[in-house]
Amino acid sequence: MEFDYLKPGDTQQLCRADSSMMMNITVERLHNETLEIYSEEEETAIVLLEGNVGMGVECPVNGSYVVNAKRVNPIDHAGYCLHVPRYTHVTIYLLEKTPSEILVQSTKNDREFPSQFYTPENTRRDTFGQGQFDGKAERRVTTYFDIHNAPYSNMVCGEIVQPQGGWSSYPPHEHPHPEVYYYRFDKPQGFGACFLDDGVHKIRDRSFAAIEGGKYHPQVTAPGYRMMYVWMIRHFDGYPWDERNFHPDHTWLLEGK
Repeated sequence: MEFDYLKPGDTQQLCRADSSMMMNITVERLHNETLEIYSEEEETAIVLLEGNVGMGVECPVNGSYVVNAKRVNPIDHAGYCLHVPRYTHVTIYLLEKTPSEILVQSTKNDREFPSQFYTPENTRRDTFGQGQFDGKAERRVTTYFDIHNAPYSNMVCGEIVQPQGGWSSYPPHEHPHPEVYYYRFDKPQGFGACFLDDGVHKIRDRSFAAIEGGKYHPQVTAPGYRMMYVWMIRHFDGYPWDERNFHPDHTWLLEGK
């Protein structure tokens, strides 16, 4: 689950579509190179984690255009996500000489749909856990797209920002669909814990969790360290993800909420 820091030009592969996660997910650290993305089989989501980039898009459904995205860091600044169908060419290039970090999520999808650029102005953001557990599980949740605003997609993509010492994916829940978390902390020495059923794993900056369906997966970050993670889910054919199943031992936490 843990990886060293990415160096300029490095690619970190989190999972492959031929695994139980059913998605290809990589993190790309761009120094001065251009990144070309194209697939004849897969839809693709591109999330800017940090940096300043331009993206040229050639989509067979809604044409060609260019968008820009700038994000100083993934904790304090809202994100950007480009979501495109198959047969779409995307060219990503730096607008500043500082490195940029990009997450790329993809999976097979033969549906045609228009590409969509999600920005801080048109993206859904919620606060979960308000008024519960003395604030220990309050977190900011960004949903770039899910079954509600992108019913044509086979994926879900979003982000969570967790205040220091707090919990998320809480109360503990599971769902049959596979999910992947990619973590960033506000300080490089930040750390926390990921629970997968009865197992506990240390998480730190630029680590990830590949969560098989049916596993309960609460998360916690250490006091003093704020945590952000990208959360990505793969729908099943004919059975999209749209609900959480809470652990029966902890459903009492939801009573009266």
